[in-house]
Amino acid sequence: MTDVRRTRHGVRVRLAADEAALLRALMEQLLALIGGAPGGDDELAALGIAENAEKPDDPVLARLFPDAYRDDGEAAEEFRRYTEMGLRDGKREAAGLVLGALTGDGADVVLDEEQAQGWLRALNDVRLALGTRLDVTEEWYEEASAMDPRDPRASLFAVYDWLTMLQESLVQVLWEPLP
Repeated sequence: MTDVRRTRHGVRVRLAADEAALLRALMEQLLALIGGAPGGDDELAALGIAENAEKPDDPVLARLFPDAYRDDGEAAEEFRRYTEMGLRDGKREAAGLVLGALTGDGADVVLDEEQAQGWLRALNDVRLALGTRLDVTEEWYEEASAMDPRDPRASLFAVYDWLTMLQESLVQVLWEPLP
């Protein structure tokens, strides 16, 4: 069972084996969705600049990498050209941080403040991705509670709820004073 608490050594996160396996799978899927870094032979990419940066067709990627300027497509594209590669790098780094902590059966890790912030970013990205796929709205709790347990989306709503709880627990612990 998930347990998140602050200790003298940092933020301790305990996950059962099945929770750790689920989180590992979700982070791996997020990394696959974001894609790898461009090859080293691209001179502009080496500077963090995309040669052409367009709003993604995939609604999840569009949610993870939204336009900076909704009313000015040209400005949004130019902004994306200079920022998206760095954003992708940051998302890969945060997901990699979580994956690096999930070794063996279950997880019992102690995170420093910076690592805990990385976990929060990665959890947020996974929640955004899953929430976009599920079309989560403000009424999603009502929809999920009324859902037939045999509905194929029911387990995905449960995962979304668990991720929300894990993220909320981390936020609460980070706001607590040190013991």
